[in-house]
Amino acid sequence: MLGKCFFLICVISVAASVFTGNVSALSDAVLEGAARGVELVLTMAGMMCLWGGIMEVFRTAGALEKLSRLLSPILKRIFPKAFSTGVGKEEIIATVSANMLGISSAATPFALKAMEKLDEVNDIPHTASDDMVTLAVLGCSSISLFPTTVIALRHAAGSAAPYSVVVPIWICSLICTASVLLLCSLTRRKNRGQL
Repeated sequence: MLGKCFFLICVISVAASVFTGNVSALSDAVLEGAARGVELVLTMAGMMCLWGGIMEVFRTAGALEKLSRLLSPILKRIFPKAFSTGVGKEEIIATVSANMLGISSAATPFALKAMEKLDEVNDIPHTASDDMVTLAVLGCSSISLFPTTVIALRHAAGSAAPYSVVVPIWICSLICTASVLLLCSLTRRKNRGQL
């Protein structure tokens, strides 16, 4: 669907530029947009590699295990089966940690590995368990203490104050996370027939 929308936008843009006699302006905009896209990709790739590497160093150095002990009282209520069995626990902590640092691209490999491990202990294989659903929605709405991706995008776009969004992001992400966790909790209870 997205490809069809993009194709339609391109056709309308070309038709409008021909109709208004601005074909040269369109070609200039296309070339400038392509150049800016390459710059943005290089900026983001560098940041993703840096933070992905840092997360891997944290994992191999045992920092995630220490963070696990710190977050365990909270996360064992959010992911009861994973923490009771121990399966996928480390990957969940790595995912949550990366999302808290605002580097969701580094969290994705950990989240995929966590989903594989959670499926191993799932009562109904290849069907999302409560922990799997919670991890998926928490990954989309998690608290972002340091939104590195947004800051990098704002910096690449030439923002005079790329860090000015930090406090609003804290507020928004806290509200989103609380709402998601409440909905997941209500859904779990309903699934168990407790509501």
